[in-house]
Amino acid sequence: MSKVQWKAGTFIYPIPAVMVSCGTMEKSNIITVAWTGILNTNPAMCYISVRPERYSHDIIKENGEFAINLTTQKLAYATDWCGVKSGKDVDKFEQMHLTKEKANLIKAPLIKESPVSIECKVKQIVPLGSHDMFVADILAIDADEKYIDEKGAFDISKCDLIAYANGGYYPLSKKVGKFGFSVQKKRKNHSKRK
Repeated sequence: MSKVQWKAGTFIYPIPAVMVSCGTMEKSNIITVAWTGILNTNPAMCYISVRPERYSHDIIKENGEFAINLTTQKLAYATDWCGVKSGKDVDKFEQMHLTKEKANLIKAPLIKESPVSIECKVKQIVPLGSHDMFVADILAIDADEKYIDEKGAFDISKCDLIAYANGGYYPLSKKVGKFGFSVQKKRKNHSKRK
């Protein structure tokens, strides 16, 4: 078997499908974004890329902040709808029956139905061509307590998160390994036969 070569394009999949909330509690919007990710660990930084003609672009540029809200299978319809409708024409929170939740460190609302919301402060805007990349500091992470286990760790496997790949939304179903498992020493079975 050999690979078929296509022209250069956006084919690094899967990637997160997130709903980005922006504006204020009184005047807010949601934009669905797939071009997003982590840029740095210390300080914690991320990015979103948004087309300049999108309604949310100027809101984020003007306010200098936004929240990344992770999406679930239950939120798949709202995630898609918020990506194809314009906030100029509709109130996305109202139309999708989503609940605004007050953030701790930014004015933009969080989406209560999201299992994890990430509060972000814009550090730099990088024009790239079709999109502008908003480089941001991560100020806080707000996690739904129902996904936090007895040890205080966030159990992401219970969230039913979705990803975006080549025009489709897909569930992230089960863990197939963990960081470092490829080099982890195997435990020997010490049980004795009788």
